[in-house]
Amino acid sequence: MTDLVTWAELCGSLAAIGGAAYARHAYPAAYWSTVGLPLAVARLLASYSSTMDACGLTVEPSRWRALAVRATTRREVRPVPPRRGVIRPTTTGLRMRLRLAPGQEPADVAASAERLRHAWGVHAVHVRDVKPGVVELRLVGFDVLRKVRMPRRLDGGPLQIPVALREDATAFVRDYRTVPHELVLGATLSGKSMYLRNLLTGLAAQPVVLVGIDCKRGVELAPFAPRLSALATEPDQAAELLPVLGKEMEDRYDLIKARQGIAPGTPEELITSDIWGMPEYERPSPIVLFIDEVAELFLVATRKEEERRDEMVTQLIRLAQLGRAAGIYLEVCGQRFGAELGKGATMLRAQLTGRVCHRVNDEASAKMALGDIAPEAVLAACAIAPELPGLAVVGDTSGGWSRIRTPYLSLADAAAICRATADLAPDVTALDPFRPYLAPMPVEASGPAAAPRPVTE
Repeated sequence: MTDLVTWAELCGSLAAIGGAAYARHAYPAAYWSTVGLPLAVARLLASYSSTMDACGLTVEPSRWRALAVRATTRREVRPVPPRRGVIRPTTTGLRMRLRLAPGQEPADVAASAERLRHAWGVHAVHVRDVKPGVVELRLVGFDVLRKVRMPRRLDGGPLQIPVALREDATAFVRDYRTVPHELVLGATLSGKSMYLRNLLTGLAAQPVVLVGIDCKRGVELAPFAPRLSALATEPDQAAELLPVLGKEMEDRYDLIKARQGIAPGTPEELITSDIWGMPEYERPSPIVLFIDEVAELFLVATRKEEERRDEMVTQLIRLAQLGRAAGIYLEVCGQRFGAELGKGATMLRAQLTGRVCHRVNDEASAKMALGDIAPEAVLAACAIAPELPGLAVVGDTSGGWSRIRTPYLSLADAAAICRATADLAPDVTALDPFRPYLAPMPVEASGPAAAPRPVTE
């Protein structure tokens, strides 16, 4: 009987260990909530002071503190770590604020993030500056980018689209009013189309004018045609569409000047306000222009095509420089976007504030996207594995960057969302000639109208 009890206890222990290992791999969120979180909190509380000391994040105590310790406890005076705040558990990790000691800066804590990760047994440690003297440690318990689950509470607003998940388990929000224009690069099957798909469906639920240029005969943007106000599927059509957008931008500047009492002859460059300062009933709807495979607009074979290319590039640069105040925003996508495309390519790229780089085929392509704003992010972009589609490195002109991954959204679901929100498309008369043709939906026959009759002679 004793042997049976011993074997039962052993088998139970092995089963529990095996179940925990399986849950950690197959259900990391559930494993973190039940096992990982208590263990991480226990490690943090037990080793906080020693870990901070080993990472060089402690300072000598003040003279009054040292005198008080010697007078009350008569023990050795030890260096003081940053004051720890309340530990707040989350579904993906935990958060904790630290009050830095005099002479410390957030960069000191960020430099020790990798050491803290190993000491407390978590997947990653991210440091965020909250206010002077206070930083927030965001501990992530598992790889949240392996299987993307967007947070339940998403803070959105006009032209603010939660489009992906950051590596610190927060949502990456594409805010057009803060970052008006963006460049999205990625090789084939890197997830660039998935990013575009999530962005389009997010904007489809808002009263925004969506315009597309897809010179691959529309294979990328045509499924979203019910929600698009204009679609160009060839370079010739794009050459006709871009001047119309330029004229729309000029009309909006005239509307702003009329509203503010500015003289009609004032150049657009001298107008610092935008459409968002106008009353809502007078404000024109914002326009977002999606360009898929921007290289197709630059590649030419004849002199006539070269003239067309120069005109289109000039229109794009004008829209990028002046379109923000008129409520016109650009989303430029491609596999590669550098000076070899021709005149105006680098000038246009310099106007694209936001940068998203998926997996690329060479380091030069990553440098085109991130090299001029965050050189250290180039190596992170080059390290993206092919088996992780949708993983990307995002940055902006402030120099900050992070890894993100877009959740999966099937093309059928995205097209259904665009069909359901087709009535939200604002009416822009100038774009009516470019409105995509919508073929009628096929109707499945339930059966023959009349029973067939045999043919007799």
